[in-house]
Amino acid sequence: MKGILGKKLGMTQVFLEDGTAYGVTVIQAGPCKVTQVRSQENDGYEAVQLGFGQTKAKNNSKAELGHFAKSGLESAPMHVVELPYEGDAPSVGTDITVSMFEGVKKVIVRGTSKGRGFAGTIKRYNFQRGRETHGNVNHRAPGSAGQHTYPARTIPGKKLPGHMGNHACTTKNLQLVKYDAENNLLFVRGAVPGPINGLVIVEKI
Repeated sequence: MKGILGKKLGMTQVFLEDGTAYGVTVIQAGPCKVTQVRSQENDGYEAVQLGFGQTKAKNNSKAELGHFAKSGLESAPMHVVELPYEGDAPSVGTDITVSMFEGVKKVIVRGTSKGRGFAGTIKRYNFQRGRETHGNVNHRAPGSAGQHTYPARTIPGKKLPGHMGNHACTTKNLQLVKYDAENNLLFVRGAVPGPINGLVIVEKI
């Protein structure tokens, strides 16, 4: 497997053998259950469906209970994601754990950035505010939004106020300081996207 599902728990400090202290993000990675294997013959592509977390059985449909019962689960996982795999595909019901990161120094972390709601251009794009004196009336407005006669419209992609954050983010080349196989924890140094308890996908490089 190239990756595993996890949950961002927060930050802490890790001391190396030489006394160096690193600020790290703690990720609870797995264990993830293999719930389905996609093949080129049946589905047109190759991938492995992983389930992470757990929901209450009373909140699942019969189709969901039947599908995940094949992998030995009593209820549907909280999160289900398909990931590519390397080499031979794991069988349905296999547990994917953090032991797959043994010897790995760098990882890629994918997640969803924190949602900031509706934001203006100063907060969203670091625009400069207008001055407060000498008759200026443009304090936090974005300014001109387009041309007059031609093309007489706002060009797509113009930086304007709107929804900030809550986007898919990928951070590459993060340092994997250590992993705890007993407690299913990864200690990653760098900017891990998303809020506390947010879903992340950690991949080997």
